This record gives sequence, structure tokens and C-alpha cells, in this order.
Amino acid sequence: MNANHPFDTQRANGGDANRDPDRIPVEEFAPAEVSEIDLYQKREKIYTRKIEGFYQRLRTLTGWPLLAGFFLLPWFNWDGRQSVLFDLPARQFHVLGFTFWPQDLTMLAWVLIIAAFALFAVTNLAGRVWCGYSCPQTVWTSMFMWIEQKVEGSRNQRMKLDAAPWSLNKAGKKALKLSLWLALAFYTGFTFVGYFTPIHELGYDFYRLDVNPWAAVWVGIFTLLTFLNAGWMREQVCQYMCPYARFQSAMFDPDTLIISYDEKRGEPRGSRKRHDNPSELGLGDCVDCQLCVQVCPTGIDIRDGLQYQCIGCALCIDACNSVMDKLGYQKGLIRYTTENSLDGKPSRIMRPRLLGYIVAVIVMTGLLGYKIVDRDTLELSVLRDRQSLYVENSQGGIDNIYTIKVANKTQQSHRYKLSVSAPHSLEWIGAKEVEVLTGEVVELPVKLRTQQGEGLPTHFDVTFNAEPMDTEGDIQQSESRFFTPGQSR
Repeated sequence: MNANHPFDTQRANGGDANRDPDRIPVEEFAPAEVSEIDLYQKREKIYTRKIEGFYQRLRTLTGWPLLAGFFLLPWFNWDGRQSVLFDLPARQFHVLGFTFWPQDLTMLAWVLIIAAFALFAVTNLAGRVWCGYSCPQTVWTSMFMWIEQKVEGSRNQRMKLDAAPWSLNKAGKKALKLSLWLALAFYTGFTFVGYFTPIHELGYDFYRLDVNPWAAVWVGIFTLLTFLNAGWMREQVCQYMCPYARFQSAMFDPDTLIISYDEKRGEPRGSRKRHDNPSELGLGDCVDCQLCVQVCPTGIDIRDGLQYQCIGCALCIDACNSVMDKLGYQKGLIRYTTENSLDGKPSRIMRPRLLGYIVAVIVMTGLLGYKIVDRDTLELSVLRDRQSLYVENSQGGIDNIYTIKVANKTQQSHRYKLSVSAPHSLEWIGAKEVEVLTGEVVELPVKLRTQQGEGLPTHFDVTFNAEPMDTEGDIQQSESRFFTPGQSR
């Protein structure tokens, strides 16, 4: 042991009598690679302190539009249909006037890839701003915490309430808080299920207490998950369940904006009176008020450096700035900055990796947009009769039986003309025109007939055509085969 180290001397003398026994100086923290971590330690409840500030107003501006979109969007209609409805039984997905079918699910892969690259770009540029401002876990947790603060009071009041013995007042506050949590969780689960079943009908069924059992089960499941995630688990979801917290560092570089404590300016930390000159006391700007810790929803101390638990919510920035204002110090002791800036090096906004992410997002978004606009709004498929390759009719002709499926992917009803192209003469037996309602699939039985004769091949290709009659559009085609005697099964 080094006897010259001040904390070694302090330990030998039994510690500083004036020091808070529950506060551990930063220098006493063991390095992360050698510190012991109990993986089975009991979770300590985090009592967050309410704080106001610029970044919290910004979080409100980003969170409320997302909430309004989630809760209100399924209630609006678009062209007489629910604006967003993922109709799984009908295998149709209606999104703001567009109808997508299972054949269009490749577009979902495009959307997920675009979202991933957009997240990579935002993370490389500004760290975990998605987690801090727009992640559903963060937004819903903030709402649950707001309810808790309104019912149980401030941070100190909540701590005293939990420590107090059970009483009528405590039970009433807890019951009211849990009831409001449950109501918000239920409406969240109800709305989520409303994206997969007509929400107006679902609401009417709940009003009549005559709900489809499966719908009730799924509403219950999502209600329970919302209640547990946002009400009880909170920061544990971000710390232990979300994979993004684990691989985010792979997207960081020295020019990434992160929330950081300016150690050079803040240390050594210590309390002082408002009008004291910190330089005369040998102190930095940090007064060690612990506000940055008390407002943190994950319970970390940002002054210990960047940690994977930090979700970038900037609550600690607003808290620290409020203290700096009161003391008359310059703001920004805790701020959004880069590693290079903290080291006095120049920072770059555009760098190769970020530029690559942005280009990838732009290119893929353009291609997806083109694919959506240029996608086929009419689908034609043909199935041959599986019972027999061909049928010899009473007139000596050869019949082949088919089932034609015509799918209308537009938001309007249309009529279509059906025909066939073949290298040999064929007679069409069946309807040659069909009307298909919006989002409907019509099946038509059709026979193709030819007279048996010499030189007729055992099989040849045929092409079925469907052409819109009441609007301009491309002719859709589907190929099949026509069989005659002599073709082995």
C-alpha cells in the first residue's frame, strides 16, 4: 500500500469524521475490469427527482406527436377504411390508402433495413438520442412516472411514503396510482390490438362486454406487458433486456455527441456557499449536489464517465444547468459534447462512416418509394386442376380445367377482361369479364378446349391475361400449360 496516498492515510486513521459515511469518493471506485459485480443483487428502487429545462421541453415535443399518432391513428378512416389496419385473416395490410399483400412483405424487410441504418446514422452522430427522446419504453415509462409523481408527490415524499408503515392514506395513494397505471396500460393494449382488428368494432364489443376471446386475451397480454415494463421494470428493460445498449458502442467514435461531464472544469468537486470563489477554495465548478444522480431514470452517476446504462435523456444536463444558473456559473458542466472536444481536439460532423449510413438510407428509401409506387395493383394467378391433366369431352375434344384468381390491390373496384394466348387454337369456356371489389380476390373456374387432331403436341404453354377495362393499367399475365393425350402423368 502506498502510504503517501491521502485515502490510505484516511483509512488508517479511521476516515474523515466530517465525511458522509454513505458517500464514496470517486477515487475509491475500483476500475470496472477488477470490480466485483453481484449478478443476483436485489434491485434498488430508483426515486427520480422532477426537473424542468430545455431538453425536457424538447423531449415533450418529440414524445407527444408519437403518442398522439399511436393512440389516434387507428380511429381515423381513409377512403372508408381504417387508416392503418393489419388484417391478418384477410392477409391484407392497409396503411394510409395503400393495401399490401403477403407477396409485398419483401417491402417490410426493406423498411426494417432502412430503420436499422437510420438508427446507426443517428447513433453515430448523436449517441442514444432515440433511447432518450423517442423510444416507446422511455416515453411510456415517463408517463407512468408522471402519474406516480402526481399521486405520491415529490421524490422525498415518495421515499417517506414507501418507508412509512401501511396506513389508509398510503393504501389509498398506492391503489390510485396502480389504478391509473392499469387504465393507461389497458388503453395501450387495446390500441395495439386495434391495429390488427377494426378498432371501432373492438371498442363496441368491449362496451357490450361481448369481446372475441382471442381479442380479449391479446389485449390482456399487452396490458400486462405495458404495466410491468413501464411501471415496475423501467430501467431494467434498458439495462438488461434491450440489446441496443450492448452494441451501441460499436457505432460510437470520438466525434459522436454524447452526454459527458467536464472533469477538467468540475474537479475537484465540493460544496461551497453561493458567493464563494471556487478557485480560492481549490475547487472546481461541481458542488457535488447529487442532482444529476437524483434525476437519472437509470440511477447512474454521469460523472463516472460514459456508461452503457445512459439513455441520453439529458435530465442530468438540465439538472446541472439549473444549479449553475443559481450559482452564477457558466452552463455546460454536463453537456452534449464529443470525446475530441473534451480533449481539446477539433470535431467533425461528417465522417466516412456517418456519410456511408446516410447514403445507404437515402438510396434504400428512394428504391422502396419507387417499388411502392410502381408495384402491381392487379395480381393474376392460375391453378390447374389437380385431379386430371386433361378431360376428353363427348364431342371428342380435349378440355383442361383451371382456376383463375384475380386480386384487386387498389382502393377502388374495377372490371377486368380475361383472355388466353396460345400457339394453338383454344376455345374459352367461362366468364371473360369479372368485377373485383377493392381488396378482394375473385376465383373463376375456366375451361380451355381444343379439338383432337394429328400433329397436336402432348403439351404446350398458354398465357392467361387480365386487362383493366375501366382504367388505364398494365396487362397482367400468368403462364400455365395445356395437356393432350399421350402426356404421361
